Amino acid sequence: MSDIKYGFGPVFDGNSRVLILGSFPSVKSRQVQFYYGNKQNRFWKTVCGFFGEFVPGSVEEKRRFLARRGIALWDIVTECEIAGSSDSSIKNYKVAALEEVLSSAPIELIILNGGKAAEIFKKHYSGIDIPCVCLPSTSPANTKDPSAVWHSALSCVFDDD
Repeated sequence: MSDIKYGFGPVFDGNSRVLILGSFPSVKSRQVQFYYGNKQNRFWKTVCGFFGEFVPGSVEEKRRFLARRGIALWDIVTECEIAGSSDSSIKNYKVAALEEVLSSAPIELIILNGGKAAEIFKKHYSGIDIPCVCLPSTSPANTKDPSAVWHSALSCVFDDD
């Protein structure tokens, strides 16, 4: 019998302008039941830093930050078999039904957080008609700080605010 792990539903509202897609929640994220729950992951520091804000402490504060800033958050894989938090071990996966977000929010840009998210997205959504960019992973497994390239991508949508 396989050991299927389940991700989270999308976080978005009718004002979301950027959709950020990761691959699949890490073990720590699954423990705290929210995206980028590993304190070593640079996601929150990078995105909050772009807006000049401190990283929210609670899940509810993170949800409010995302809504206030027009950011939708989801993972391209909604369920799979995975060894620990290793993207390379993802198999037998189900892909997120992105129409749920794209039909309800004015998404201007899709950001893919890392290579595995990009690989799966391109395999299943190659014909999507929204600008899409693959950025270096914010994962602690990526030893280089990706904040400069993330800030550049976010500024394509948010600098005119």
